[in-house]
Amino acid sequence: MDSSLMIWSMKPQMRAYRFVGHKDAVLCVHFSPSGHLVASGSRDKTVRLWIPSIKGESTVFKAHTATVRSVHFSSDGQSLVTASDDKTIKVWMVHRQKFLFSLSQHINWVRCARFSPDGRLIVSSSDDKTVKLWDKTSRECIHSFCEHGGFVNHVDFHPSGNCIAAGGTDSTVKLWDVRMNRLLQHYQVHSSVVNSLSFHPSGNYLVTASSDSTLKILDLLEGRLLYTLHGHQGPATCVAFSRDGDFFASGGSDEQVMVWKTNFDTDYGDVVKPQKYGSSVDGTHGTGTVSILEQRLTLTEDKLKECLENQQKILQNKTN
Repeated sequence: MDSSLMIWSMKPQMRAYRFVGHKDAVLCVHFSPSGHLVASGSRDKTVRLWIPSIKGESTVFKAHTATVRSVHFSSDGQSLVTASDDKTIKVWMVHRQKFLFSLSQHINWVRCARFSPDGRLIVSSSDDKTVKLWDKTSRECIHSFCEHGGFVNHVDFHPSGNCIAAGGTDSTVKLWDVRMNRLLQHYQVHSSVVNSLSFHPSGNYLVTASSDSTLKILDLLEGRLLYTLHGHQGPATCVAFSRDGDFFASGGSDEQVMVWKTNFDTDYGDVVKPQKYGSSVDGTHGTGTVSILEQRLTLTEDKLKECLENQQKILQNKTN
């Protein structure tokens, strides 16, 4: 891993910024709701806040004592929550660039932490095989979900804030109601570790990424697997829907970022027929495909050289 942060612009396609600052591999990244800031976490034990521009200026947050595996902005953009191998979750005030407090009841590495949509709760997942729900105001753990049979790699809130989904090394995806603290759904659709997941903004679909090299799309209303998507050569390590739900992006150990176009209709109901982009996607049910590969963002040496030259030209033009 090269310790740099890449920001891709979809318009014009394939334009990229490469930001350098971390001293070791960058493991997580998240845009603020406004899009004016980007947070990243690294094996160098730091969190950085970047201004996504040509200069790539950043501020360093230091408080963790081990690898930072997760960064996430609150929906109002005022707070940042981070998770680390030091077994803690830390909350930061963004505009004052200030560390606020730690949550420290996990007894092993914390893989992921997320704010609820209203910012009142925090959910975290850990190698201690638990998912914990925290009250941000009281700073107390209000419930531990212990149904996972292995390390829990990823967790996130449903857009409604009423339930959470988590996936991990037991290859399952589980959804819980956070009001009743009960298991709602359990999916055994992957043949290997579940590394990442993301809710569609409608709340009706969940996309998952696994070390079995596939992405899966789950229909949460029907409680079933909709589609299996093939594209990565090797483990699919991360996946996320765009804010409007029109696209999702996946990353893998094959060093590729893939952008997929969703084809849910406006009511997020039936699947509409996609245009053909020559992708390798197979539908598990029905004849239409729910997603097509939009483009592959593979950073070759030539591409990186071109990106850096473009950045240099723009900087020179600004100084002239």
